[in-house]
Amino acid sequence: MGVANKAWRLSLLSEKPNLALSNQLNGKHYQDHQNIYNDWRWWRSSATQQQRRKVPWSLVCGLMLFGLGLVSLFTGHVASDLEWYSQRLVKRSIFYSRLEGRRREAIDIWKSKYSNLFYGCSERGRNFPPAVRERASNGYLLIAASGGLNQQRTGITDAVVVARILNATLVVPELDHHSYWKDNSDFVNIFDVDWFISYLAKDVTIVKRVPDKVMRSMEKPPYTMRVPRKSPPEYYLDQVLPILLRRRAVQLTKFDYRLASNLDEELQKLRCRANYHALRFTKPIQEIGERLVTKMRTMAKRYIAIHLRFEPDMLAFSGCYFGGGEKEKFELGEIRKRWATLPDLSPDGERERGKCPLTPHEVGLMLRALGFANDTYLYVASGEIYGGEETLRPLRELFPNFYTKEMLAMKELKSFFPFSSRMAAIDYIVCDESDVFVTNNNGNMAKILAGRRRYAGHKRTIRPNAKKLSALFKARDHMDWDTFSKKVKASQRGFMGEPNEVRPGRGDFHEYPSCICEKPFTDDKNRKGEALLSDRIHMNFKENVGENQGDKSLQRLKKRSMEELISLREEDGENFPD
Repeated sequence: MGVANKAWRLSLLSEKPNLALSNQLNGKHYQDHQNIYNDWRWWRSSATQQQRRKVPWSLVCGLMLFGLGLVSLFTGHVASDLEWYSQRLVKRSIFYSRLEGRRREAIDIWKSKYSNLFYGCSERGRNFPPAVRERASNGYLLIAASGGLNQQRTGITDAVVVARILNATLVVPELDHHSYWKDNSDFVNIFDVDWFISYLAKDVTIVKRVPDKVMRSMEKPPYTMRVPRKSPPEYYLDQVLPILLRRRAVQLTKFDYRLASNLDEELQKLRCRANYHALRFTKPIQEIGERLVTKMRTMAKRYIAIHLRFEPDMLAFSGCYFGGGEKEKFELGEIRKRWATLPDLSPDGERERGKCPLTPHEVGLMLRALGFANDTYLYVASGEIYGGEETLRPLRELFPNFYTKEMLAMKELKSFFPFSSRMAAIDYIVCDESDVFVTNNNGNMAKILAGRRRYAGHKRTIRPNAKKLSALFKARDHMDWDTFSKKVKASQRGFMGEPNEVRPGRGDFHEYPSCICEKPFTDDKNRKGEALLSDRIHMNFKENVGENQGDKSLQRLKKRSMEELISLREEDGENFPD
């Protein structure tokens, strides 16, 4: 099936242009080398035989000039050819070198100036075989997802790929009803199940449940097992497939982050199709999410969305201390008892290591130091904030235009209140559509949204460099504001969602998806055309069944032969220097 990623083959292939270049150069200039060598042998033998005879200086000078001329001719050809080949071989690296050369320039805090050079490319390859039909498959794969909404999203996405690896029929995954949030929502209550099945029909056969006839014919119920975290495809083929063939149905439990980050290119693209296209929210969730986005846009041209993960369970799990005295230590300590395996952690040590989430006040200070003005509009996505209004007050004072989903649509949300996953889905939509997304932690929603925003064109996503910021927050009373602001800006370089922060394929796949392509180098006219195409294919959850025609158009653009680098366009916005 070609699931093993043979990186060593790629490394061998990448050396071929250099070998070809070397052979060509050797063949081209071999005669020049031979001539110089023969002249040198003749001159040396003549000099030996005529040691006692005087050699005319004119002859010596002539030979030296002749040799130097040949050397000059040879090296000139080599330099010319090397320059030509280097331009051909490193064309793709030119953009990244330009980015590196601008690392110290001012950064637009609202939008990366390089975002228009990238787009999500998850279209199916020509040689990717069609899905195996239900009757011809190796059996039925049942998945029990685990955790909150975004953690379960990783499980659903990976379940699609695992079903493809096993040539199995995937049963629509079951959602977790027993996690901390106690949400009894099913897949059909959150995601458009018919869209999910139809969009992936060419890749994987998906059914809503195992047919009754098949269930009755099985001698035993589906075999239940749990696979290790981040297992490679080979594990599923060696350990799960034999059981699937024998029992006809296998259920994988606690299924989250159970598939390795690095897979074949086509499997990575399937992962992206499942996550960024097939998983579409139900119409009621989508409608209220879009209504909230419209309200934010009506009040302000652009807004920041903050995922303020400062709930009691999050703080307790982190093992950190946030200045609440003995009361805080007791309350969070009681919550920590729910996890029997949690180790005893040093709050100061965890903060120095950058493992503690920022407080709402610290998030506000970071944003003001980066250059966001007092009149900037904030949408705050969160659950129950530990400490309530008292904890949020400093952030409100720094940014008075402060809104939550409850403030924008209290009446419309009443039917959603009992279901934390549906509430989280609404926040997901508003955060995804924001101009800037900010998180105070490295949780599942932060990772999933960061990856989606990269896929959608590297929309500005700010992750606090908590390790460096913790020292600055601790010492902020001992420095003036300008110094503090300058140090925050310096600390946040590399944490602003720029394309060159992490190369595609590195890091966790869900945060740094590899299915991102660089647009071809174009002139001004073609660049305008690409901008229009990019706008048309912007992911707004309103896709139609079938292949993305915008992606096809961009693929055709990519095949053009381009001669000039794209001139980088300066966007209007607030900038900050070093």
